[in-house]
Amino acid sequence: MAAAAALAFAAPGTAYAAHGFLIVDGTVHHDPGGCYPLGDYAPPVVTNGTDSVVAVWSGTFCTGRVEWLIGPGETYRPNGNRSVFVP
Repeated sequence: MAAAAALAFAAPGTAYAAHGFLIVDGTVHHDPGGCYPLGDYAPPVVTNGTDSVVAVWSGTFCTGRVEWLIGPGETYRPNGNRSVFVP
């Protein structure tokens, strides 16, 4: 998984925004980019409707370590994770 994470974020300096949508805890983000926090009270749900791989981070503000990668078209229910990042 570490190699996949490295590949997912291996384009430093390129201006790229994901195309599509990301649903985080019921809120739709169109053409998302950057870090999104996960809710504190309800079990979080993330749906990746983008053309990018979304990384689930263990800490808030996309800190800590990558715990899971959500591919395009996938829905994931993070358990105990705090944020997601769209390159």
